[in-house]
Amino acid sequence: MAKFEQKLTEMLRPAVEEVGKELLGIEYISAGNHSVLRLFIDHENGINVDDCAEVSRQVSAILDVEDPISTEYNLEVSSPGLDRPLFEKAHFEAVIGETIEVRLSMPLNGRRKFKGLLEAIENDTLIVTVDGQDYELVLTNVDKANLVPNFTK
Repeated sequence: MAKFEQKLTEMLRPAVEEVGKELLGIEYISAGNHSVLRLFIDHENGINVDDCAEVSRQVSAILDVEDPISTEYNLEVSSPGLDRPLFEKAHFEAVIGETIEVRLSMPLNGRRKFKGLLEAIENDTLIVTVDGQDYELVLTNVDKANLVPNFTK
C-alpha cells in the first residue's frame, strides 16, 4: 500500500469503526479533477447502501477538516464485492487456497501481473502457483491484489 493511502487509512479507520464497520482498505486514483478516493468497508452481516452512505458522511467530515487531498476528487464507499481487494497480510491469509490476481510495483522476472492459486504465506511472502510454477511475491512489492471469484463452488 502506498504511503499516502496508508496515511489516509490510519486517519479514517477510527471513523469507520465508530459506526461499526471495518475499513478493509483505500484506493486513491489520481486523475486531476476526476480523482477518486475509494474506501472498501465490510461487516459480518454484509454491507448495504445505507451503510455506505453512513460511512461516507462520517469520513467526509474528517476529510473536510483534515484536507489531505488538495485537488478535487470523488469519494466512493463500497463493499468489497466478489472480487474483494486484498490489502493486508490478514486478508491474504483468509483466502489461502483461492485464486488471486496480483499486480506488483516492481517486476519479478520481467513480469508484474500474476493470476494463480495462493498456496501459502511464508513470513511476508506470498507463494502463488501460476500455470504449474510457484512464484514468491513479497507483500511490500504488491501494488494491487484481488480475489478472483469462483462461480463453480
